[in-house]
Amino acid sequence: MSVTRRSVLSLLAAAPVLAACGVGGGSTGSGRQVRIAYQNFADSTLLVKDQGVLEKALPDHRVQWTAFDSGASINTAFLGGAIDIAVIGSSPTAAGLCPPLNIPYQVVELLNVIGDSEALVVRGGIADVKGLVGRKVAAPFSSTAHYSLLAALQRAGVDPASVTLVDLEPQNIQAAWQRGDIDGAYVWTPVLSVLQRDGVTLVDSAELAAAGKPTLTFTVARRDFVEQNGDVLDKWLAATDDALRKIKTEPRVVAEAVARQLGAPVEDALAQLQQNIYLDHAEQRSPEYFGTADAPGRLAEQLRAAAEFLHGQKKVEAVPDLAAFRAALRAPRG
Repeated sequence: MSVTRRSVLSLLAAAPVLAACGVGGGSTGSGRQVRIAYQNFADSTLLVKDQGVLEKALPDHRVQWTAFDSGASINTAFLGGAIDIAVIGSSPTAAGLCPPLNIPYQVVELLNVIGDSEALVVRGGIADVKGLVGRKVAAPFSSTAHYSLLAALQRAGVDPASVTLVDLEPQNIQAAWQRGDIDGAYVWTPVLSVLQRDGVTLVDSAELAAAGKPTLTFTVARRDFVEQNGDVLDKWLAATDDALRKIKTEPRVVAEAVARQLGAPVEDALAQLQQNIYLDHAEQRSPEYFGTADAPGRLAEQLRAAAEFLHGQKKVEAVPDLAAFRAALRAPRG
């Protein structure tokens, strides 16, 4: 099942029933449930899902995987108490830590630094970002792609108000592109690859990262879930750290798993995996990212900078101080 911002309402409606039946992530005894939100793009967590690593490591738990189409949908599900652990981009994470959302989750690992797996694609005849004035451009709002689209417009000196920005989930972007309803879109693979077949790529997230607007993919977890289920989180982190290492040492094994999960050719999955940067947990504790307890890294500053940008674009109400972002980080220990 793939969950959009509309269909997430049914998931939220079911959450109280699940809690009443004792299958929430924080329940004790037999039948404990771990509810994981993931997204259908090539990454290390699809290997974990495909090989049932978590299910084998936690035989007394029921592991529920639910596909979401965007970080905005995931944030909505967190607010409804419907999920415990999620794969989510840095822009919706920054938004989630700001009012009005104020989601009590923690960033527990960095899954990748987004490269050219996200990009702005337009129809032929549009030569540059300035050519988007008066055009219709889609992105999933509150996503890393939306953040990058706004950053690309700012970098080119284009007022976002001069562009018709349309909020669409990736699959709807693909349909709108094929119907000719939009002139361009900022989106991620695998939909990105479809648009690039007959479109022109103006800018990608690797280029924007080099220009000072990086985007990343995280694992986040509900704070109360982390406090009550440390054993589960440890198993998750062990599984994902191993998967991150295998992307470097056994990329075809990972690509085969990703291909099965996405229903895509192995070569396509392999190419998509190569579009991002992956750091194992030891590398994530560098000064550029989590750092250490004695010497915090720059990750909190990057998140706050993303929040400030979103605030400037009127996407969040206010930006907490740096201490609040540092408090939301829980560096992986393994």
